[in-house]
Amino acid sequence: MAKDPTSTCSITFHQLCYLLFAISAFSSISFIYWSHCSCPTDSSTTTSLFHRNQSLNLLTFPSAWNHISFSSNPPPKFLKIALFVKRWPQRNLAGGLERHALTLHLALARRGHQVHIFTTSSSSSNSTTNPNITTTMKFHFTPPSPGGYLNQALAWQQFQAENSSDKPFDVIHTESVGLFHGRARNISHLAVSWHGIAYETIHSDIVQDLLRGPNETRQSVLAERLAKVIEEVKFFNRYSHHVATSDHVGDVLKRIYMIPEERVHIIVNGVDETIYKPDSTRGKDFRREAGVPDNATLVIGMAGRLVKDKGHPLMFEALKQLYIEDDNFKRDVFVLVAGDGPWGSRYKDLGPNLLVLGPLEQTQLAKFYNSLDVFINPTLRAQGLDHTFIEAMLSGISVMGTRFASITGSLIVDSDIGYTFLPTVDSLKKSLRMIFRDGREVLSKRGMVARNRAVQLFTATKMATAYERLFLCISKPTNGKNDKYDYCKYPLPWD
Repeated sequence: MAKDPTSTCSITFHQLCYLLFAISAFSSISFIYWSHCSCPTDSSTTTSLFHRNQSLNLLTFPSAWNHISFSSNPPPKFLKIALFVKRWPQRNLAGGLERHALTLHLALARRGHQVHIFTTSSSSSNSTTNPNITTTMKFHFTPPSPGGYLNQALAWQQFQAENSSDKPFDVIHTESVGLFHGRARNISHLAVSWHGIAYETIHSDIVQDLLRGPNETRQSVLAERLAKVIEEVKFFNRYSHHVATSDHVGDVLKRIYMIPEERVHIIVNGVDETIYKPDSTRGKDFRREAGVPDNATLVIGMAGRLVKDKGHPLMFEALKQLYIEDDNFKRDVFVLVAGDGPWGSRYKDLGPNLLVLGPLEQTQLAKFYNSLDVFINPTLRAQGLDHTFIEAMLSGISVMGTRFASITGSLIVDSDIGYTFLPTVDSLKKSLRMIFRDGREVLSKRGMVARNRAVQLFTATKMATAYERLFLCISKPTNGKNDKYDYCKYPLPWD
């Protein structure tokens, strides 16, 4: 969820009521829209336009740019890019936002662009020594603010010093509020990527309250959440261009946050396709190393932080009940859990068929996915779009996830790809029984469909070329002169 610590919001009870009503109304409209409209959801949109010899204005393209086939060859123009990000990834401890920053900007640097990264000095220990970092990436470190954020004043001073050199920045990119809106205001060649917004959090709060135990007290967060939505609606407009990382968030930004459609662009996350790919041999080896016998009927996997809001209490209870109700499931199904958190030790109490592996490095994580028959993400967080789904899909593994709009709108779009469930124990148990009944052969076929979709839409290359074209489109003219090409049009000669 985006939160600018410099912002304050004063809100009355009546304002909250009006906003709640407005959100409900907009949500209904949004639901009807997504249920009935014939919005483009694949590359057939661009193909049909080409058949009519028409071109696209990319800034008003209504769907994810992932559906457009940009050239993977280096562009005719290389950019100097400024990136503002709170933290740079720390090995396997990085969250989704940090992993997105690394994957995207490493790909852009490898394509020849010069990337300057303004981040906190707490990120410096592994950054400059990382073998993946290229010579076209330069780090500008500052001590974090008392609140743990990027120190805006110091980072901006560094930015201005670099920007006043012989070559100023062509474009500025901020991951969420890495660069606060006060400094981003009126900068036309700036784009912000959102990895979770306050509006989505309200859905998460509702789900978690419904799952609240009888002895747990209800948290009074609704007024606070609504205040944050109002706060975001006010300051989001100060950023010139917005990148939504899911189709659902793109719709919310346009309809509820009321940002003009030509300033909202949907580019769904991508992951490194050279790392996450099918490899059955390594998958079998990983199973044996983890302690899974060769005669296991099914291997289920989960990965990430093993905490409450990632849905692990829900999964724990569903597995616990299934083990009591179905001896075959308990005996024949193995569950591999990659990650760290308080629910790791609790999972171990469920028996020998549930194996907690701890956090894994990227290469080990790739082997982990290949050892699975199905990957499950039981998240209770409606905001953002988890990379683990895409990593599993690229590995050729069927996926199962909570029925949130960001997941069903961008990733698990139909049952040929995977399974979805409501965030309740009964619905999750029903889906677990379904994958057990379907078996390895059906899951394998769905895994291949999932991989085909991921290869077409969610690779690091696909994401990087989409961002590259956006950055070229909004970039500042060199020496005040317009470029030979209008990068906001598609196709161009090399596409």
